[in-house]
Amino acid sequence: MSTILLDKVKTIKTLNNIAEVGLNVFNNDNFTIDNESENPDAIVLRSYNMHSMEFSNRLKAIARAGAGVNNIPVEKCTEQGIVVFNTPGANANAVKEMVLTTIMASSRNLFAGVAWTKTLVDEGDQIPKLVEAGKKQFVGKEIKGKTLGVIGLGAIGALVANDALELDMDVIGFDPFISVDTAWSLSRKVQRAMSLEQLFANSDYITVHVPLTPETKGLFNEETFGIMKDDVHILNFSRGELVNEADMKAALESGKVGKYITDFPNENVLKMKNVVPIPHLGASTKESEENCAIMAARQVKDFLETGNIKNSVNFPNASLPFTGKRRVATFHKNVPNMVGQITQAISSYNLNIADMVNRSRGDYAYTMIDIDNKVNGDIIPQLEDQIKQIEGIVTTRLI
Repeated sequence: MSTILLDKVKTIKTLNNIAEVGLNVFNNDNFTIDNESENPDAIVLRSYNMHSMEFSNRLKAIARAGAGVNNIPVEKCTEQGIVVFNTPGANANAVKEMVLTTIMASSRNLFAGVAWTKTLVDEGDQIPKLVEAGKKQFVGKEIKGKTLGVIGLGAIGALVANDALELDMDVIGFDPFISVDTAWSLSRKVQRAMSLEQLFANSDYITVHVPLTPETKGLFNEETFGIMKDDVHILNFSRGELVNEADMKAALESGKVGKYITDFPNENVLKMKNVVPIPHLGASTKESEENCAIMAARQVKDFLETGNIKNSVNFPNASLPFTGKRRVATFHKNVPNMVGQITQAISSYNLNIADMVNRSRGDYAYTMIDIDNKVNGDIIPQLEDQIKQIEGIVTTRLI
């Protein structure tokens, strides 16, 4: 059943500390931030676990200041007509820098070398001599001329690929779902792998930047390790579950994998040899947190003010230039004749349609319709009732 809400002041609630520059996006008379509110119009959060929360009929949007939305009950939000945003690309530079840093540091055994050097404390004047004698165990290799395989050429993967070229690496990339925008930004010098097997067989280093799905879970396993070069370095700043940990342990023991650099340490990983465990620092920079906060806030603000949707994980992206006309924004089941029924309800009140957009995503669709003539306030409840009667309507907003 739909609900048309005409409140002018929208309430924003945060569930984590959100960078102030992001909250400043809401710094006008149309919004108020109230973290105690039981009925906010939108929620902005980072990693807070929302799975046990109940949502009021007033809640229209949830924005995750980050890429992953595992902490949000997305399916439940979809059923209740709540749009869920994330911020892809906002932390891309931070992760890219961490990937390139660890490629170089692990190749030169920097982490192990520093840890060993710290054990020489209290050796006094003997330290220089001990350093010269002990440094042989940390002899590394240069990355110049080596091949980096990049799995997933989205916002992060494309930056990694382009910058690795500037470090004189050869780069091969695989992404069957590469977007047009990313393709335009990717250097022509990045070689295209026609299959994962081709990338595995030809890479000295492999970095993965894909989401966790049933298809990608355990992507790195005994079978795929068998295709790879000996002493390959694997970098995982995406999701720990992309790696079969038992198979990784065996590959590290045999030397098939020379180093495993991961941002997702756990008990099993910490017990493996030649692992570089990073304490989930990939996107942990001040700049990244600010970029994510600003992007999340802007997406929520635009949606509440205009109905436009960008970077949603459960609604279709949809945009219509906002000219100040009265707009009906409706989320509904993706079934035949929905748009016809909605437009018929509007036209039954002698209202002329100026513009519209309809986009679908799976079982649901989102429709925005601009009304050309001025809408009498008395008509609004009647129009609401008429749209409510349409089977398959989830939510409706008059903007």
